[in-house]
Amino acid sequence: MPEPVASKFPPKEALDWFKAKGLKPAFDYRDVWKEEHANAFTVAKMLNADLLVEVRQLVEQALEEGQTYQQFATSLKPLLVKSGWWGIQEMNDPLTNETKLVQLGSEERVKTIYRTNMRTARAAGQWQRIERTKRAMPYLLYQLGPAKEHRALHVSWAGVLLPVDDPWWSTHMPPNGWGCHCGVRSVSRVEAEKLTASGNILTEAPNDGTKQWLNKRTGEVETLPAGIDPGWDYNPGKSRSASMKADLAEKEARLRQTLSAPL
Repeated sequence: MPEPVASKFPPKEALDWFKAKGLKPAFDYRDVWKEEHANAFTVAKMLNADLLVEVRQLVEQALEEGQTYQQFATSLKPLLVKSGWWGIQEMNDPLTNETKLVQLGSEERVKTIYRTNMRTARAAGQWQRIERTKRAMPYLLYQLGPAKEHRALHVSWAGVLLPVDDPWWSTHMPPNGWGCHCGVRSVSRVEAEKLTASGNILTEAPNDGTKQWLNKRTGEVETLPAGIDPGWDYNPGKSRSASMKADLAEKEARLRQTLSAPL
């Protein structure tokens, strides 16, 4: 199957969301977890901050210009090779202080960087539009994406039609895992009634149970919705909004404390 292609005219919201990201070097992908990805750009084992800045710039350029994977790889691979961030090498794990043989740059790593950042940025940008237009389009329809194979539970979610504010979307807003091509579509009340009348629509949030997953990096056991890969049970756009609101509330609290302090 050909590699995914970014839209030639990427949504402004997706680009703005990505541009607002900071940087967070990390040894392991589990060191920057779930909602943290909404606020920080990272590449596992890329501890060189200068290189991380350059890679981030190439990802931003790919998103802004709607580059194909091949175009992106043509720019990124030479940079990684020239920087010495390629192949299997020894690295020191800052958490355990162990020296390990690890995989740095590879064709598959380049694909992962492209796919993950393009899809999460577009999903986050889409969520901003969903929130802005939910009075006119108050429902979301879960849809399968253009892939040859899909996870069984993702197939069962195709046709789930729920209000935008349903809590299910906090954990099930696509992408829902590595390589997930699923998506959602906004739906008006009139179309929702027609879809529901067709009989091929699920109007209640699926309850597929949960699974336990041990994060060997932290030793913590997490409870995940069944069908969602570890680290993907969050909504990128919603998480950024929640983070911004929390930051604003903290700033307001500090300001009130300063103003109420005796001179």
